[in-house]
Amino acid sequence: MKKIFLSSIAASLLLAVSCKTDFDNDTQDVVVTAGDANFSKYVALGNSLTSGYRDGALYSSGQNESYPLMLANQMKLAGGGDFKQPMMPNDVGGFTDLKDASGNILYPGKLTLQVSNGALSPAYSAPAAALDNVTSGGPYQNMGVPGAKSFHLVTPGYGSAANLSLGRANPYFVRFATSATTTVLADAMAQKPTFFSLWIGANDVLSYATSGGSGVDQKGNTNPATYGSNDISDPNVVAASIKGILDGLKSVGTTKGAISNIPYVSSVPYFTTVPYNPLTPAALGANLATLNASLYGPLKQALTAFGAGTRINLLSSTSANPVLIKDTSLTDLSAQLTAALTPSLGAATAAAFGQVYGQARQATSEDFILLPASSIIAKPNASAPAAINVNGVSYPLQNQYVLTKTESALVVAATDAYNTSITSLASAYGLALVDSKAKMIELNSVSGIQWDGVKYTSKFVTGGAFSLDGVHPTGRGYAIIANEYLKAINLKYKSNLPMISPNSYSGVKFP
Repeated sequence: MKKIFLSSIAASLLLAVSCKTDFDNDTQDVVVTAGDANFSKYVALGNSLTSGYRDGALYSSGQNESYPLMLANQMKLAGGGDFKQPMMPNDVGGFTDLKDASGNILYPGKLTLQVSNGALSPAYSAPAAALDNVTSGGPYQNMGVPGAKSFHLVTPGYGSAANLSLGRANPYFVRFATSATTTVLADAMAQKPTFFSLWIGANDVLSYATSGGSGVDQKGNTNPATYGSNDISDPNVVAASIKGILDGLKSVGTTKGAISNIPYVSSVPYFTTVPYNPLTPAALGANLATLNASLYGPLKQALTAFGAGTRINLLSSTSANPVLIKDTSLTDLSAQLTAALTPSLGAATAAAFGQVYGQARQATSEDFILLPASSIIAKPNASAPAAINVNGVSYPLQNQYVLTKTESALVVAATDAYNTSITSLASAYGLALVDSKAKMIELNSVSGIQWDGVKYTSKFVTGGAFSLDGVHPTGRGYAIIANEYLKAINLKYKSNLPMISPNSYSGVKFP
């Protein structure tokens, strides 16, 4: 069978020219070597991206297409050893026994495409089993922990079952932690790996972004113990955590490895699938004129009087219209609107309007409408006043559905700061640097990337590279990432680990 091969020289050329099409060479007679590296004990540290998480869950077939396992299989061709993963007990994922105070499941099973109203849409499966413990089957070389932030990898007790109810532990690490007081780093160090990969830091900003900016930017606060679950980690905390991981590994003789930077959230379909202006004149129909006369017109007139007329414009009858959103960064004009609208609407109705539209505006191309909004836009909101209850049309999309341009700027700034530190640390510790950020930008382009005639993009469902949660790759997407690791490793350590074919792995599964 033909193998895919990229030598360190070819990798250099690839970086110098184009990543659109990977080299496909027959290398049956090429002897694969480790170069300056030693792959006999490879350990992977990271978060959900390292674990093989996809479709909103960790499940067995997804784990079997994790990028570290792909790397380990290639490393075996050059003296690499066994690579064990803490496998989930089923192919659905989730935990039946982990619930919130109201009895709601915290960890559902994987997303699958279901037919709803004649269309396909993702839906979560019921979780398939209770939280199990697989520590006895270890040690495990895939130490990716879904949900982990940078500082979690060096936090004692993150794998303690007793800490779960306190919000200080992670069930995925509880499954395979060697003790209640250990850290992810300590369990990795105990294995004394000869080579490692590290991809961490994405969750330090991602949870803020996916929650629509519901957290706090903790810049200047270097005490992670005070952080909320959706806060943006201080860049110094991320840098210190990663440095601590590298120092810990170095202390047990592990000095060679690969570290990846962090992609922009604007490269993944969770943020790019829903347009800011999905309200077409045809969809609005006869309601367009009514909305302008009874809502948008009066609102614009009232807001103009307060110097905020640009927040709302009349709906267009000839082009697509933006959704209405709530922007908490705006001055709250609830009281002013209530007073201005009371003469025409009456006190009670004016108060309701004032409260709803005090921080409302129409979205712009600089805002990101999050993927979950696709299921509610232009549909009634049961908790909104009856006369103004259509999501995104007469009732503003709430904070959890929108990452505003102000919030997005914080995300970009943090990501850039994290990546500056990661690049610096990779250089200081002599590690291979994987440019995942650039690869995700490439996937998000119109042309995407090509592999043996198959085109991959970041388009939701049909692009082939991203799973149904809109954040994590499919098996094919993880193979694309694995190849970036292989290129960086070959370039840095003069190895010639073969590339893999993304086409050999799974994409989105259709019913």
